[in-house]
Amino acid sequence: MQQPGEPGKVQSVINVTPLVDVVLVLLIIFMVVAPQMRPGPEVDLPDTAKPKEQDPQETRILVTIDEKGGLWIEDAPVTAEHLGEDLRAAAATEEDPKIVIQAHAARPFGEVRQAMLTIEEAGFEGVGLLAERTHKGARGG
Repeated sequence: MQQPGEPGKVQSVINVTPLVDVVLVLLIIFMVVAPQMRPGPEVDLPDTAKPKEQDPQETRILVTIDEKGGLWIEDAPVTAEHLGEDLRAAAATEEDPKIVIQAHAARPFGEVRQAMLTIEEAGFEGVGLLAERTHKGARGG
């Protein structure tokens, strides 16, 4: 029994409830933000009525042509002169790399075609193009 004037015994038990609350909040924030994280710059893709389904993102290398005509491999900017060799370096770890181009809708198709030719000259067969589904023609109407 504690005598008056004696200091109380320190309890060394950690209350984990606030820790669990913080971890759950961080988990929810991560789950909401993670799908919005994409490599490369943000571009306005051209619209199409029925784009084909794309391969899973893990099996492809994304080449982006931004609004100003800059080239990117995933999230790294590259020059047009080094696009082929930088792509080969990026694909060195991939067994069967799929190259996909996303270009800003305001860029002329000639720039996209030039990037496609450079990619094919670098030794990659078949280049995919990304587009966004239009809301008006989504049901074929």
